[in-house]
Amino acid sequence: MRRVLLVSNRLPVTITGDASPSLTWSAGGLATGLRRVHANSNGLWIGWAGQHGPPDADVNAQLAAMRLVPVSLTREDVEAYYESFSNGVLWPLLHYLMDRIPASAHDWDSYHRVNQLFADAVLAHLQPDDVVWVHDYQLMLVPEMIRRRAPHARIGFFLHVPFPAPEVFSTLPWRDEMLLGLLGADVVGFHTLGYLRNFAQTLQKVLGMEVDMDRALHGGRSVHLGAFPIGVEAEEFEALARHPDVRARASGMLEGSSTECIILGVDRLDYTKGIPRRLMAIDRLLERNTSLHGRVRMIQVAVPSREKVPAYEDFHRQVNELVGRINSRHGTASWVPVHYLYRSVSREELVAMYVAADIMLVTPLRDGMNLVAKEYVASRTNDDGVLILSEFAGAAEELGEAVLVNPYDVAGVAGAIQRALDMSSDERVRRMRALRDRVRRFDIHHWASSFLAALDDALEVPSPDVVGTVSAAQLLDVVTPAGVAPAPVTLLLDYDGTLVPHVSRPELATPDPELRAVLQSLASAPGIRVAVVSGRRSDDLARWFSELPIGLHAEHGFTSRATDGTWQAALASADLTWIPRVATMMEEFTARVPGSIVERKGASVAWHWRGVDPGFGATRARELQQHLSVVLSNAPVQVLRGDRVVEVRVHGVSKALVARPVAAACAPGERIVALGNDFTDEDMFKALPPEAITVRVGPGETCARYRLASVREVRRFLALLVRRHAATTATHELEVAPR
Repeated sequence: MRRVLLVSNRLPVTITGDASPSLTWSAGGLATGLRRVHANSNGLWIGWAGQHGPPDADVNAQLAAMRLVPVSLTREDVEAYYESFSNGVLWPLLHYLMDRIPASAHDWDSYHRVNQLFADAVLAHLQPDDVVWVHDYQLMLVPEMIRRRAPHARIGFFLHVPFPAPEVFSTLPWRDEMLLGLLGADVVGFHTLGYLRNFAQTLQKVLGMEVDMDRALHGGRSVHLGAFPIGVEAEEFEALARHPDVRARASGMLEGSSTECIILGVDRLDYTKGIPRRLMAIDRLLERNTSLHGRVRMIQVAVPSREKVPAYEDFHRQVNELVGRINSRHGTASWVPVHYLYRSVSREELVAMYVAADIMLVTPLRDGMNLVAKEYVASRTNDDGVLILSEFAGAAEELGEAVLVNPYDVAGVAGAIQRALDMSSDERVRRMRALRDRVRRFDIHHWASSFLAALDDALEVPSPDVVGTVSAAQLLDVVTPAGVAPAPVTLLLDYDGTLVPHVSRPELATPDPELRAVLQSLASAPGIRVAVVSGRRSDDLARWFSELPIGLHAEHGFTSRATDGTWQAALASADLTWIPRVATMMEEFTARVPGSIVERKGASVAWHWRGVDPGFGATRARELQQHLSVVLSNAPVQVLRGDRVVEVRVHGVSKALVARPVAAACAPGERIVALGNDFTDEDMFKALPPEAITVRVGPGETCARYRLASVREVRRFLALLVRRHAATTATHELEVAPR
């Protein structure tokens, strides 16, 4: 097994004692489940140790012995990155509770900076064969931060909370940065297929990416998306439930009471858990059916959480008031309907409650998974009991034999409790046996091993594009090594997305003064030939560049400017009778897709959707492409889909028509450098000889040998090339000149 570097907000240990502090493993589900991965891989666990500032020497020594790496955070870091942004902004957003987000949401800079601290800690310990597994919403930027400095690192990310619908996530001002942060991973995991679909749709809507089922192409890599429902340590809960001390404690909960049924709720005191509505359902149940008075008892455990946050203080007060009101309305001298425990409980006490409870109420308003539901099932060794489960908990996708409820429907939850009370023994046992079988089979160890297996599979299947991104300076050294007499260079340059950024309408992408200056310098530099090979119309290229002594090739090579300044068609006899029909079809389609436009050229027609909502536009583009492919199946055309464009062009026309004769005309030793950013440029790359220097600009699958990140890097490269070519040529001439 490869060494695994686990990365989480908190280390899985508790520091106790002041004078002589000691460390003990935490008992939480995640700490328990990943401890085996940590032990078996001989890896490291990186996270915050829970102290403000760096741990002292004694604690550091104990952490090192346990292979735990602390990330030092100040009190200000914790308040800003963790409390204010992670829990104040991301937590309610991801749980669909947008009204809980402060109007003056801030501390993004702190979140970004602390994520960088975690990434730096990983990079300081990263070895070539390591696997990095990053966890949860507090560290969503870390994968990309690692990827930027370690391009070949093996990185997985798992989100332990819901991923909301794109309409919700899109409200986050830093949505692009968050999504790009996650896309630094090789595998991004979620609890459910629903969360996965939300993420894929958000990539489409926000970033305009196309997601193919379970993968997204980003930066030349395949990012695999998967659903991995987390489980619990089922064997441990079952063993505790059978332990005599635990069973005795469970029996003690019923002694001295006439209660026939215990209803249990166990939650961290958080507004996502639905505790107030759950209590209202109990109130409604007792109000409707007074015969239950004295016969049922609700035990609600609320584990303290974020006690210093004002919103949580208010929430605690609200729950206290509800409990008091219910008990005063329905209670008697010998019977209290709701027992409210506002404290943490030990694992043994918790399992004793699971054993004693006839009905388990798990009714969060939204929850990534909810392990309490699975813990209860694992503890029911007598195969009896009823689980009432919110349909908005991730666990609902697995635990179909539970009684599923809408937690917002107070009357509906009350009715579900009544149904559970009336349920026959045979039905209870049948449901619970099915639930227990599933919880045992898909425990937390199955979750961990399945995620790591998916990460291994993703790494074993080579990405369709393994091109590494280089800087402008690095590409310059490939084309013209420093200090060497320069060889002649022929540049084949795409226009849109390569020399100028993409814009919403084609007519807006006119060359700016900087670009004109760069092209003029290239055309004047000794030993450099330049050709612009574009999908643009010949009229556009002639208007922009007619005065420059460079090659101009329009409509992907269909027409080219000859030495006498005239334009000549590569396929003079091409059938163009289909163009009006296709243009009309695209115009009709444009009427239904606001923001899209049709561009008619000499030998092609293009439907541009750069001004359309990315998700909506991608869907409509697929529909248009499929429709055109069927309608034009017998026409002498190609239907192609590129970067926010669907284009129909004459069959046989491609940038290869330019690349082949250029390559054939090159002298021995002359370097061909081709740069482009779209599917049309792939034709050019493939037509050039293997020694040609082909460069993809921006993300996407490619057969190019190199990649530049942006238009800005392209311009930097061209400017550097001019300077080096001119300087090296001049130096070489001085060296060979007679003295």
